[in-house]
Amino acid sequence: MSKFKLLATAAMGLESVVAKEVKALGYEGVQVENGKVIFEADSSAIPRCNLWLRTADRVKLIVGEFEAKTFDQLFEGTKALDWEYFIPEDGQFPVIGKSVKSKLYSVSDCQAIVKKAIVERLKQKHGVAIRMPETGALHRVEVAILKDKVTLTLDTSGAGLHKRGYRIGQGEAPLKETLAAALVQLTNWKPDFPLVDLFCGSGTILIEAALIGQNIAPGFNREFASEDWSFISPKIWGQAFDEAEQLANYNQSLDITGTDIDPKMIGIAKQNAVEAGLAELINWKQMQAADFNPKRNNGYLITNPPYGERLSDKAEVEAMYRQIGQVMSENNSWSSYVLTSNEQFEKLFGQSATKKRKLFNGFIKVDYYQYFGKKNNS
Repeated sequence: MSKFKLLATAAMGLESVVAKEVKALGYEGVQVENGKVIFEADSSAIPRCNLWLRTADRVKLIVGEFEAKTFDQLFEGTKALDWEYFIPEDGQFPVIGKSVKSKLYSVSDCQAIVKKAIVERLKQKHGVAIRMPETGALHRVEVAILKDKVTLTLDTSGAGLHKRGYRIGQGEAPLKETLAAALVQLTNWKPDFPLVDLFCGSGTILIEAALIGQNIAPGFNREFASEDWSFISPKIWGQAFDEAEQLANYNQSLDITGTDIDPKMIGIAKQNAVEAGLAELINWKQMQAADFNPKRNNGYLITNPPYGERLSDKAEVEAMYRQIGQVMSENNSWSSYVLTSNEQFEKLFGQSATKKRKLFNGFIKVDYYQYFGKKNNS
């Protein structure tokens, strides 16, 4: 096969960000749907997308799509697909599933039928008489049924793409790495501008910013399920890793600072930065947000402060938001980007946002408040 239909999954609200990344990698015909970005590309796109997509959750290969309103249709539709091209005789192929607004609503039954159909197809094509051994590389199959339309995919990523491999410690409410990268990409920050997170926690936003600033592929230090797939040659994977190494700009200087009132979190953030290979690039400091006093103009604040979800924390958090607003009003050349679920944030911050974007932090509906600074050329 010269072309594959690929699907990059995305958290709600980040589909356009993922689509922009896919296009930046040079792929065309990009379609954006709820929770996913679909495009066609050759096999080299599988390693490249897994290595480079900062905001996607997974990269899946679409094996086939068809309508099924009965279990017989599901079985026959699945069996008709070219599974032998993707899954070798010894390949492992567990099946997971989901069904939404479909006549075939029993997910466990759908999984069992898809598994049986693939087994029958592989036994026939590979000439196996008894049963598939499933001792080889992992090829995780997903059957997703939406309004009776079946989409069968193979998960090329393995562990979710947010698992970069650097986070060895975290706080109570860690920000997903993919969302942290999106928060940076939704700003106008460039590596030559200062960047601060006043509530850095385990350091995820700033580590992702440093990776972006030096153009380091986020998946460079991890493994992917499809590295072991027989139809993607090791040479193609080698070329993708070589490209990532060549495009990294390790000499790019950065002015990035993370602060937090909790010394324990500063320690964790430092450890995570070391694990990411960025120990010398990010400054960490234990202090209160109200004590922020930047030495340079035209900087960026990107932060995910406490939301005050618990009533006992509400007054403290609201006071904190007022303090940030006061501090940033005194540094009006700085742009501020704040993620929070607090619907009174603009009032507490003391200013209406230039732009506001709805996102989800896990299952929490949040807003990304964006305040553009007044550039100071002095």
